[in-house]
Amino acid sequence: MARPKAFEEAAALDAAIECFWSRGYEATSVRDLAAAMGIVGPSLYNTFGDKRALYQRALAHYVERGFCERVRRFESQLAPRAAIGAFFDEIIELSLADEQRKGCMIVNSALELAPHDAGFREALALVLGDMQAFFLRCVKAGQEAGTINARQSAEDLARMLLGLLMGLRVLARARPETELLRGLVRPALALLDDAGAEKLGLSGILYA
Repeated sequence: MARPKAFEEAAALDAAIECFWSRGYEATSVRDLAAAMGIVGPSLYNTFGDKRALYQRALAHYVERGFCERVRRFESQLAPRAAIGAFFDEIIELSLADEQRKGCMIVNSALELAPHDAGFREALALVLGDMQAFFLRCVKAGQEAGTINARQSAEDLARMLLGLLMGLRVLARARPETELLRGLVRPALALLDDAGAEKLGLSGILYA
């Protein structure tokens, strides 16, 4: 009997994500959530707790089915530099396909909730830390393989990529334009690719 309940909870969390994602945390009422999830208020509280607890569950579910799944797929199938490129390619495609301009629920939470709620701020800091850690793993592995610029520190490149991701997702809500978003990403990826100059004996020319 546990498996049907687990499936129902996952479906209910998917519905909660859509509700919070489209309206934002503050503008979403428990009544809105219960209607979207297809359950009555008491069942919502009994299963998920209050609105804040449900939002935390929904955000964790969003991160797992989105970012975590994407990272597992790319890291298991692609070389480090290719994984970074594929990650941003997919984010751009998702942003362009977002007709309602909902943006990224992680970024939206960082803007709406993190400045005013220490608990959410800590939870989001962990998620952003995981994102930065993905970029850091890829950069370090690419630097060791000679496919990513090793004259910049891996830590700084990972921070740059995290900032690029956050900025891209915000910009896409206002201007979801293919060339704008790809033009934002291209210079950063070019910086990663600036790994071969030393091998060609050009470092003195390029960095004099």
